Amino acid sequence: MKPDRQLAKYLANLGYGSRKEMEAAIRAGRVTGAGDDLHFDGEPLDPSPGMVLMMNKPAGFTCSRADQGRLVYELLPPRFLHRTPPLSTVGRLDADTTGLLLFTDDGKLLHGLISPKSSTGKTYEATLARPLEGHEAELFASGTLVLRGEEKPLLPARLEVTGDRTTRLTITEGRYHQVRRMFAAAGNHVESLHRARFGALELGTLGQGSWRLLSEQEVSSFF
Repeated sequence: MKPDRQLAKYLANLGYGSRKEMEAAIRAGRVTGAGDDLHFDGEPLDPSPGMVLMMNKPAGFTCSRADQGRLVYELLPPRFLHRTPPLSTVGRLDADTTGLLLFTDDGKLLHGLISPKSSTGKTYEATLARPLEGHEAELFASGTLVLRGEEKPLLPARLEVTGDRTTRLTITEGRYHQVRRMFAAAGNHVESLHRARFGALELGTLGQGSWRLLSEQEVSSFF
């Protein structure tokens, strides 16, 4: 096992408490095991820095640490909010949007995934206020659509029509309220929006409001 001070610092960085609290926990025998097989109060220790997790975000939660109202961090163990380095959302879903949301404390991965240079596709299922008119797929794929208030055109996006008022839209950018603004530019309004896919990742059977850690193989799929 690591020396007590080193272990206390490590546990504090994982968000379990202050260093003094962790030193006391170690003396009280609350930390057991050896090497990489450590337990805190009988539960396996949280992953080391560099973890990535996926959540099925419900509606009504904001991707923020400090905004008013309900925050996505409330759906995670409270100690996750106190990790060092901090656990951050990979981009944002607005409060009304549901679906696949990633978190990581790996700064390099975070910046790589949200960088304008990233080509990672993100697929959204949208329900619209009015039936599609038929020109939307060509418009979104053209690479010429300029959103209101902007000057740079959007990168080409792929639209799949799944019903009169339902679609699957795959984009590689992450501009502010991009999907909603794209349909607004096409003369429609998004009534509900759900992110179904991020890169090769899908939610699978993950229930709404639930989360799980990603495997190394799943993380490597981003590159």
